[in-house]
Amino acid sequence: MNKEQKSEFVHEVFENIHTQYDKANNRISLGLQKSWKQDLVDKIAEEIPKDSSFLDVCCGTGDISIWLAEKRKDLNISGVDFSSAMLNEAIKKSKDLNIVWKEADALCLPFEDCSFSAVAISFGLRNTVDYEKVLKEMIRVVKKDGCIYCLDSFVPDCLWIQPFYKIYFKYIMPLFGGGKKYYKEYVWLYESTQEFLKKKELVLLYEKLGLKEIKHFSKMYGVCVMIQGKK
Repeated sequence: MNKEQKSEFVHEVFENIHTQYDKANNRISLGLQKSWKQDLVDKIAEEIPKDSSFLDVCCGTGDISIWLAEKRKDLNISGVDFSSAMLNEAIKKSKDLNIVWKEADALCLPFEDCSFSAVAISFGLRNTVDYEKVLKEMIRVVKKDGCIYCLDSFVPDCLWIQPFYKIYFKYIMPLFGGGKKYYKEYVWLYESTQEFLKKKELVLLYEKLGLKEIKHFSKMYGVCVMIQGKK
């Protein structure tokens, strides 16, 4: 599919699965996605300056923003997503927290240059139609010396893990996550990972875009990886 078709399809996917998204993520990750996200939140909370601003791109149902807001009450936090249905779930979960939610496309963030001390995207980059453009937008809105964080699913580098990975994520995960009703949506989550950059390729893209002090941390033999870089 072309970029326009992908954008429309991905939007439809998340508009459809929003009510069961969190529970399904726990099922298909065998409960591990919470710890992966928590590691990201802990890292941001440790590294972001006091009384600064944070942006959560492709925020979905808001876990990263919400957990960070609970951990660091001094921060000004914004979350953006192009799915209004997913944002509505985030709003419901964050009633008592000071978070600004906005419906927006990651390809054109509605913020001025150098607005945030840190910007993150969690399990969202692979669903966008232009990885480089999204990262450029994230770099644009982060301040000098601010960090860019990306947490996402990858095809594992380890060759002996790949057959087991494929069996689970191609054949078991769509039924486990979506059942018959949302089967095609969860097949897409497998396909989007297959089409996504390899870990090394994303690191090279960070370098190409001028990010420094690049670090990466892998979980489950590279099934999930967090990559960060400094502007």
